[in-house]
Amino acid sequence: MEYFKPIAQQDIEVVATMMEEFYGIDNYPINIEKTKSLLKEFIVNDALGSGWLILHNWQAVGYVILTFVFSFEYAGRIAILDELYIRNEWRGLGLGGNTLDFIHEQAKQLGIKIIYLEIENHNEKARNLYLSKNYTMHHRGSMKLVVES
Repeated sequence: MEYFKPIAQQDIEVVATMMEEFYGIDNYPINIEKTKSLLKEFIVNDALGSGWLILHNWQAVGYVILTFVFSFEYAGRIAILDELYIRNEWRGLGLGGNTLDFIHEQAKQLGIKIIYLEIENHNEKARNLYLSKNYTMHHRGSMKLVVES
């Protein structure tokens, strides 16, 4: 049985640990203390987004985070599915699909117009999961600028 619990201050350690696991899959760098600080900021500021622990049989097995953006093109608030992670030993049980269904319902309640996400090119399982839940490949390319201070 799945349950989605809003991430709270007391969950920061477990979420940060899972973030470290998630980032390790593709060898992304992570500063765990900075991550904990960002989680604290994120939790207290509803304007930034919403995040949930994914619980299976009352055990934390993953997390999901939506971040919010305002878009004139889409006439309001949109979201980025910034993080969706399920620990390896819990994959293949339908948790990913159930989480995406939950996020869809949450997006409706939050007045979200569209959800964007990024996916690693090599992650076929994730791509197929998103496609099965009516996500589509976007025709625009992504670009970024790292703003150095």
